[in-house]
Amino acid sequence: MNRIFTKSFLFSLVLVCFATISMAQTNYKTDVIIIGGGASGTTAAIQSARMGVKTLVIEETEWLGGMLTSAGVSAIDGNHNMPSGLWGEFRQHLYDYYGGPKAVETGWVSNTLFEPSYGNKTLKAMAQQPNLSVWYRSSLLGLSKHGKVWQVEVNAKGKKQIVEAKIVIDATELGDVMARLKIPYRVGMDSRYDTGESFAPEKANNIIQDLTYVVVLKDFGPNANKTIKKPEGYDPKEFDCCCDVADPASHDQTPKIDCSQMITYGKLPNNKYMINWPKCGNDIYLNIIEMSESERQQALKKAKLHSLRFIYHLQTKLGFKNLGIADDEFPTADRLPMIPYHRESRRLDGQVTLTLNDVTSPYTQKTALYRTGIAVGDYTIDHHHLKNPDAPQIDFVKIKVPSYNIPLGALVPKNVDGIIVAEKSISVTNIVAGASRLQPVVLGIGQAAGALAATAVLSNTEPREIEIRAVQNALLESNAYLMPFIDVKPTDPSFKTIQKIGATGILKGTGISYKWANQTWFYPELPINEWELINGLKSFYESFAEMHPSGNMVNTHFAARTISAIAKKEISTGQLLSYLKQHEFNGVNEQTSLSRRMLAHLIEHYLNPFEQRIDFTGKIKKQSNNLTNNN
Repeated sequence: MNRIFTKSFLFSLVLVCFATISMAQTNYKTDVIIIGGGASGTTAAIQSARMGVKTLVIEETEWLGGMLTSAGVSAIDGNHNMPSGLWGEFRQHLYDYYGGPKAVETGWVSNTLFEPSYGNKTLKAMAQQPNLSVWYRSSLLGLSKHGKVWQVEVNAKGKKQIVEAKIVIDATELGDVMARLKIPYRVGMDSRYDTGESFAPEKANNIIQDLTYVVVLKDFGPNANKTIKKPEGYDPKEFDCCCDVADPASHDQTPKIDCSQMITYGKLPNNKYMINWPKCGNDIYLNIIEMSESERQQALKKAKLHSLRFIYHLQTKLGFKNLGIADDEFPTADRLPMIPYHRESRRLDGQVTLTLNDVTSPYTQKTALYRTGIAVGDYTIDHHHLKNPDAPQIDFVKIKVPSYNIPLGALVPKNVDGIIVAEKSISVTNIVAGASRLQPVVLGIGQAAGALAATAVLSNTEPREIEIRAVQNALLESNAYLMPFIDVKPTDPSFKTIQKIGATGILKGTGISYKWANQTWFYPELPINEWELINGLKSFYESFAEMHPSGNMVNTHFAARTISAIAKKEISTGQLLSYLKQHEFNGVNEQTSLSRRMLAHLIEHYLNPFEQRIDFTGKIKKQSNNLTNNN
């Protein structure tokens, strides 16, 4: 009896232990799991959830927003005139809270500055979606693929959870998920012989941009003395040139000394100051990408100490003793941000790689990556290499680029299914990463990653086999830009039509390198000549019948002949005139020079070229007859 009792007891104990383990590892099922709730992870989650797909975010801190909030970089670089998608929504929330556009133009580095803590609150409010869950203070332990299902081990507030998901999005700050999965990637500068970029160095290296541990200061009043304890190793000579505010984008590098202007570089609302200053400031060279987590945390102590030395210098040598470390921003013991500002990450070796040549001259390359665009940017190529004397000298002032878009294939690995890469880790060259790393672009990349993930789930398709136009359509429905046309905003009734036609290349934009906010113009109200229209159509329709265009402006009669030739059926001038009148294009007759806006609508209505399938390089797949039957 005792032996039977003992066996029964042991058996029961095993069952209890098994049940306890099972409870500790309860499976959580979702469609999409996003590792990292930073800038891209947050927008990916919002977009995916809004498309009706169950989504889970794993975030190590207690905040959403990453570099925007948790790193304290709350001064937006670029895209002021392109309020694309969720970036536009986020900015509007800031306008509503602070009191309009002028209320957030508090510092001269940006048109939009805000308190990191309010940025976090805003993103958390935007993330209140029916299909979205966020696990804070949670980290990735491991992941593996079983058929088409990912099993992801997560430490969720000290408790191990097993999550099953169809799609994984790597939205980590440094591309840690793709590294764990051994997906091919690059780190550091590329060789010009590998990328074809004349500005790149001859030899590749592993040198990355300087990082910054940002500090947010607050004005405690003219009589306050908030001077911190003198940091170890402080040397005032290290910060001698910190008041030089000469524009680094100017060829005239004569020092311009103005300490007051320097301190207001990142002035935030409510008398706070973002200290993120490159020239003899708190930038530091620290390559922690391939370190373990414990090694990273140890190394980042150097970055924090360097920033504190700079703060001490501002308070003592420059006299800003009334500016103390803000006590109402970050939920940390030292009141510093939870994470550093990483300007550079691992970079995926993706389906395509966006090069400087693609950005500089998108319409003349062998590929047509612009056709696959899913996010836009206008900030200039901006690299921080002042703190590493071994970095090859690249004159970024000479690199003139227009605004640009990011191709969808830059988010998709070549040979691994079920994973999408976002944040700064997409497939671009090192030089291009100097522009694609900026906040509005990364927000757009995240939104596109979410649209791609949701489209893949809803269509039961792998990301690398996705219909690119389906993803782009989802983004357009969310008022996101595909093409960086500065002069056609989402509020324009022709926005979607012009975006679609622009993404075919039939009607092209005009790119301009302009100061710190590059441009591409569509010029919707201008006419177009016959030669330009025909060449645009020939670039898209391979079997387009031969026509003989002149330099005359396109009128309704010529447009009818051209559209008929492509559609291979008679479409009369009267039909075009009737369509234009129905859509409130009044006063048009057979000889009226048609605007690019009118032609975009006519091309979309009668030819519907955007529905032609394309691959990741922008090449048109076997053309089908997707022409509309509308009159």
